Amino acid sequence: MKRLIDILADDTDFFVEHVQITAIVFDNTNDVTIWATTFMDEELHFFHLGLEFQSLDLLLRMAGDRAGELQEEVADALANVTEWPCLLEYTTEDDPPVLLPGVALKLSCTYSVEEDEEEDDPTPQNVFYLESVFLRIEP
Repeated sequence: MKRLIDILADDTDFFVEHVQITAIVFDNTNDVTIWATTFMDEELHFFHLGLEFQSLDLLLRMAGDRAGELQEEVADALANVTEWPCLLEYTTEDDPPVLLPGVALKLSCTYSVEEDEEEDDPTPQNVFYLESVFLRIEP
């Protein structure tokens, strides 16, 4: 599996479809990171997506048949978490990756705090921010 950041031509905003959530990490009481995969150029690529909890709820509502179950699982985990970060993983036979059918995510790149020593530009990371969510509407 390859990193999504490694196939981007530049650091402009872009779209991904065929997203599968493989883990949800509660970073602290305000922020969450999603570990996900997507198919681009006929290959599987992974990326991390930094979100606020409201955006996580929006994405979970788009998880088809699993939406209600996932929202309850996240709410239960939040109510009982005692240590941060907290990991919910979806990569087993019992908990397969969470598909977001018909969803396109508009993402933007993030950059490391450290600057590249040879250049003055910061290095892009494989962590992205969510700019917008779009649904494919079929007639």
